[in-house]
Amino acid sequence: MAYSPRLKEEYKSKVVAALTEEFGYSNVMQVPKLKKIVLSRGVGAAVADKKLVDYALDELTTITGQKAIATLSKKDVAAFKLRKGMPIGAMVTLRGERMYEFLDRLVTSALPRVRDFGGIKAKGFDGRGNYNLGITEQIIFPELDIDKINRISGMDITFVTSADTDKEAKSLLTELGLPFQKN
Repeated sequence: MAYSPRLKEEYKSKVVAALTEEFGYSNVMQVPKLKKIVLSRGVGAAVADKKLVDYALDELTTITGQKAIATLSKKDVAAFKLRKGMPIGAMVTLRGERMYEFLDRLVTSALPRVRDFGGIKAKGFDGRGNYNLGITEQIIFPELDIDKINRISGMDITFVTSADTDKEAKSLLTELGLPFQKN
């Protein structure tokens, strides 16, 4: 039998039943699911130093286990000495098994390492069932060696779900283990 991530199995066995009971879905296909997780990181100082983008790419690749790609600027901005097509960030899109593995590592080992952690804010929903989470320090991920970090910077993590409303998406992400703050 092939390997299947722990959270994927938990989604199939527990989360689908819990969400069906909570929202009264008549069909299993109506239950929202996690489509993808996108990690993105802007490197504004990359205009002056091109190696900073390479460091960001290496760190995202190490964190996710999937090769990161450089994001390019879309237009010229003279005030920032930025030209169209210059690399100014890095991003990774995770789907399938890697997505569930990353979410498991994020919830169980990375988020508890945040200083004074009291849960993540529930204000990051966009109205269409997607959630955005900002992380201020990339050193919370145990995959990174702190001695090899060039500079401490943050990243954005976007959870794209098939939910129609923010309430459904929050229930899905809560069932998957994301620790939201209690208001």
